[in-house]
Amino acid sequence: MRRFLTVALCAAGLSFLSAGMAHGASAQAGMFHSVDSEQKCLADNIYFEARNQPVKGMIGVALTTRNRVLDSRFPHSYCEVVQQGPTKSSWKDIDVQVPIRHRCQFSWYCDGKSDDIPYYDLDVYELARTIAFKVYHGHLDDFTDGATHYHATYVSPAWASSKTLTAIVEDHIFYRWEK
Repeated sequence: MRRFLTVALCAAGLSFLSAGMAHGASAQAGMFHSVDSEQKCLADNIYFEARNQPVKGMIGVALTTRNRVLDSRFPHSYCEVVQQGPTKSSWKDIDVQVPIRHRCQFSWYCDGKSDDIPYYDLDVYELARTIAFKVYHGHLDDFTDGATHYHATYVSPAWASSKTLTAIVEDHIFYRWEK
């Protein structure tokens, strides 16, 4: 039955991912995720978190996002990791939950600014999409050594002293949250 379900989902453009799978997008058993939507969430995160960084910095952000997906202390999909944070009811519709401004794991997601990719940055976004594809499918080695956190060099978050520094790439410092 499970094999039939997996084949049917793949034919429909969906994937069935279990926590033990080798590639980057790992989900709880029984959860369904569109490969396209997961890669888009990852590409968006790469773009908005590291669009001004060299390729290695962009890959580092992608790997850190993947490491969170693979860590049981975080949500089980790329979209859930990227969108993680407290929510409140929308003022337009109380049945719709919206993120609380400036309280998300990734600040761009709830900063109140537009998430549209400007025309002049489409080539940068295409690079982010390529990196997302490669990281999602496990084609890149993790030079961050399992990093689950990062921050820009110009900030000093309180949590940094409780994590293990694993890499520095341009303006980002990467850390692993030990189990």
